Amino acid sequence: MRIRRALVSIAILAFVILAGAWTFGSIATQPHVAAVAAPKAPGRVVHLAAADGVRLEGSYWPGRRANGPAVLLLHGINSSRASFTRHALWLNGLGYAVLAVDFRGHGGSAAVPRSFGLYEARDAAAGLAFLRSGAPDRRVGLIGTSLGGAAALLGDDGPPPVQAMVLQAVYPDLREAIADRIARVVGRPIAWVGEPLLSYQSWPRYGVPPDRIAPINALRRFRGPVLIIGGTADSNTTVADTLALYRAAPGPKSLWLLKGLGHAATGSIFDDEYRRRVQALFASSLGPP
Repeated sequence: MRIRRALVSIAILAFVILAGAWTFGSIATQPHVAAVAAPKAPGRVVHLAAADGVRLEGSYWPGRRANGPAVLLLHGINSSRASFTRHALWLNGLGYAVLAVDFRGHGGSAAVPRSFGLYEARDAAAGLAFLRSGAPDRRVGLIGTSLGGAAALLGDDGPPPVQAMVLQAVYPDLREAIADRIARVVGRPIAWVGEPLLSYQSWPRYGVPPDRIAPINALRRFRGPVLIIGGTADSNTTVADTLALYRAAPGPKSLWLLKGLGHAATGSIFDDEYRRRVQALFASSLGPP
């Protein structure tokens, strides 16, 4: 009788833990859409569709030349294309065409569940296709922060064929990202237990193992120049994570660690030094706008 009661208690406890993990995962993937103000002229709102039919919204600023170089801006989680307004106006002022896209489940795009970069990669691909419609040889640079950097890399065919990337506060793989976030709140020992309960939800939710959602693996296939930016006080994407991402890049690369900055500040950095580094990268990779 005692053994039976113990087994029942264990079964109930296991059910509660699994149900709690699933509920937490559902909360983490639920959409948070909100209207985004239309850009001032010459910018305009554009509507796109991802390969799986998801409706997307973006803001587009034409460049000085119809087929001149362009930049694709990919925002972080719980954000929208509005977070890139300063970047867009600055880059457009330099002469680049600029497109900032709202990922699915964000901003003005369709209210569908989020996928930590896996399906958002389809949104990034739709943005790139828009920029190259009518100009297939257009040279394109990309800035991706956090989720945006993951989406820039996790396409079904690997990273998109852009000429240069700026990756800010980008996690190396889903399992490490989840473990870091749990450890930040309740400590590393609990993270060892809790991480698999969340990571392996990728199978029932998306039909892929968690290792498929690993930007670091995809980055190894990108041969173009990349600027990787991390914050020394970022507990979501640690310095070790950023260094691992940097080491994985096989092409021309540079690393910039921002002293004392956390995750949000690293993703939103926009000072003179940032603009100098980004402008130098795009000037050398994309050509004059």
